[in-house]
Amino acid sequence: MAAHPRRPPLLSLCLLLVFAAAANALHFYLDTNEKRCFVEELPTDTLVEGHYKALEWSETEQKYVENPNLGILVEVDELETGHNVVKTRGPSDGRFTFTSHDSGDHSICLSSNYGTSWFTSTHIKLYLDIVIGSTKPDVEHDRSHVSELSQKLRDLNMKLEDVRREQQYQREREAAFRDLSEETNARAVWYTLAQIGVLLATCAWQLRHLRRFFEERKMH
Repeated sequence: MAAHPRRPPLLSLCLLLVFAAAANALHFYLDTNEKRCFVEELPTDTLVEGHYKALEWSETEQKYVENPNLGILVEVDELETGHNVVKTRGPSDGRFTFTSHDSGDHSICLSSNYGTSWFTSTHIKLYLDIVIGSTKPDVEHDRSHVSELSQKLRDLNMKLEDVRREQQYQREREAAFRDLSEETNARAVWYTLAQIGVLLATCAWQLRHLRRFFEERKMH
């Protein structure tokens, strides 16, 4: 008699999983036409992307293998309103994407779509990877934010222009003050030289006068 794969105890129809903000990978088991659901609380306008891969138990190979005839049905519903967000049939390896319209609990259900009779039973191992992205961008908010940034940039440019003009004015004042200082210093040098010249001339005149005075005194 062929061995059957060991499976964990059956869980309840609805399992509560709290996914992290980035990626959440898990795997579980289900039988043909069995549905497995997960509940996720999502904010409004949140992008959710999922990737699944289903493998079927092979009695011959005694392991889980890919089966191109195996399909997966994905259904996403808003629990509060009952609104169906996603209902899609895909291959054994596929993806699904949806955006939450309202905040609240969302049911994400997966089931096999084998295409055989209800009496046919097979065991399926399903890998599921869900990525919960950031909320959708608010276009109007982004436009107002861009306009606000543009206004701030214009104000900043005006302030920079004012600073540039002030710096130019200060440079001109500094150049004028430097020219005035150099001119004043030059005048001070010439004035000092003139004073020295007058002082030397005065000294020479006094010496000449005193010499004449003493010469006249000797003659008498």
